[in-house]
Amino acid sequence: MSDKLDFLRTVPPFDRLPADVLAEVAEGLEEVRHPREATIYLQDETKLRGLDIIIEGEYETFFYDSQQHRRVVEFTRHGECYGGISLLLNKKKSLRTVVAKKATRVYFLHRREFLALCQGYESFFHFFTARYGRRMLDEEYAHFVRPATTGSSFLAADQLFSRRIETLELRPLELCAAYVPIQEVARRMAAARTSCYFITDADENGRVIGYVTDITLRDKVVAGLADARLPVETILDAPVVSISSRAFVYEAILLMFRTKTRYLLVETDGEYVGFLSRNKLLTDDQAQSPFIFIQSVKQAQAVPELKRRWEQVPEMVYQLLNRGVKPEIVNQVITTVSDTIALKLIEGAIAELGPPPARFVYMVLGSEGRKEQTLLTDQDNAIIYEDKANEQRELVRAYFLRLAEMVSDQLNDIGFSYCDGGFMAKNPKWTHSLSHWKRNYVEWMSHSNPETGMQFAASFDCRYLFGDATIMAELHEFLARELEQPSERFFHYMAVNALQYEPPLTFFRNIRTFAHGDQQVFNLKKTMSPIVDLVRMYALRHRIFATNTGERLEALRQQGIFTERETQELLQAYYYLMGVRLKKQAVQIISDHAAPDNYLDPGTLTKVEQVTLKEIFKVIADFQLKIKVSFTKSLG
Repeated sequence: MSDKLDFLRTVPPFDRLPADVLAEVAEGLEEVRHPREATIYLQDETKLRGLDIIIEGEYETFFYDSQQHRRVVEFTRHGECYGGISLLLNKKKSLRTVVAKKATRVYFLHRREFLALCQGYESFFHFFTARYGRRMLDEEYAHFVRPATTGSSFLAADQLFSRRIETLELRPLELCAAYVPIQEVARRMAAARTSCYFITDADENGRVIGYVTDITLRDKVVAGLADARLPVETILDAPVVSISSRAFVYEAILLMFRTKTRYLLVETDGEYVGFLSRNKLLTDDQAQSPFIFIQSVKQAQAVPELKRRWEQVPEMVYQLLNRGVKPEIVNQVITTVSDTIALKLIEGAIAELGPPPARFVYMVLGSEGRKEQTLLTDQDNAIIYEDKANEQRELVRAYFLRLAEMVSDQLNDIGFSYCDGGFMAKNPKWTHSLSHWKRNYVEWMSHSNPETGMQFAASFDCRYLFGDATIMAELHEFLARELEQPSERFFHYMAVNALQYEPPLTFFRNIRTFAHGDQQVFNLKKTMSPIVDLVRMYALRHRIFATNTGERLEALRQQGIFTERETQELLQAYYYLMGVRLKKQAVQIISDHAAPDNYLDPGTLTKVEQVTLKEIFKVIADFQLKIKVSFTKSLG
């Protein structure tokens, strides 16, 4: 008995218990021995009877991935516990597989006694919940800690969202030169039994410049009565879209929808190794309803049908999150649905108005520009058109303002409400020529103040959606040159804007709230804003024009601006909050039949979730401190 008691006094968190309670716990411990290489628990299968405290030997703990590889391998040794998080958070099932790596001896505490200690002693309970909160900031750990599935689902998440393109069987690449006659290409397609032939330029490097499909031959040759003896370059489709073989399957499908391509070249180390067909991906077992759903949006014929589709999105979001799909992926699904809707409306408006009188770009801004849309979203969009001669300016401008009005009004009817601040193409201030837009950006950067810093920050989250991509490229080239100039004032106010909102964490590590109706809440959107603002600031300072927060962070990591640890902590913090925000909004729409908002009452969360949020708030606060130190001169 005294040996057990002396040992327990050295084991966290038992060392936090009162002496009389500790003596009672020691008396109830049972000693258990495990032989070397014995499998003690199986991941998500074995129901734990209690907590193991290692006396000697060690446990090897790990997750199995879908290929049965061991992931997140760790060791639990003398004076450490295993099972606390599983008992509290995983319906008593072991989170991991556990193997005794040596002949191992443990003290066993029955779960009844363990749970009683958690209920009776806050610091004892906090030891396990705080550890869980810290662990959830590790991306790989969080990936395997999936919520239990409920009800029917849109997909089997582990197959689709964990599988990389390199594991798929690619279709072989069929190539021919641009000067080959159309009829010869058609003959080769028939012989190879392929619906897609890729076309290379006439130079020695054989660069792929486009492709020809069955549909190309039908629409441009047969229906268009083209001469089949002409070179194939006269009818090819472009541009060619490619993706790395290391990308995930879901990324390939979303890229196909965004670029409206049916075929995707796959490259490894700069070499094309094959291609993917959208139809093949969408009929394979791994591609389930989210992408079939996007396809149905694409095929919708009128605004009422698009509205019904958009109203189905909250249910899909809820199910995806419940299946353990990462919030950043759910963001991309929402964004792809909204992009598909907007594209259909733009194409419909152009069909009604007639061909545009100038090259233009319809771009999206803010959360949609960052591909981080939630279920509470308004319109943030703009139009840039090419500069025209004086006599044409009014005609060109009138066309694009009419186009913007038609698209904006229909978006509002579907459920994308008008922007309260007027940041939309329907507002004449947000539809202008390229030269006017360049002047706007110069004005914002050279005459920054606290108001404009906040007002125009989202304008730097602009993303191409429709039109001539070269206009967007020219704008980015212009901004890159401008950002090479001294711009301390601009970054000063960007930093001020980013630092104005502090995470809602009190000095005593409680969550600071305010009254909203009959609840005490904090604002999830504002809590996430510092990460968006600060990452944007660093990206612009280093002339990185990716708009997505995760993509910006990865680019900054690659440039050595952020460490691997900083990058992962910020990513996990940001997307954990995004997951909480999306799920709450989905529940408000589905269950409460209420308009979604960004307010969260911490009292509705479990203690574990509250601890996780506190760890996240600390990450954000530490990040803000780094900014204050880095910008001491400009903030002085």
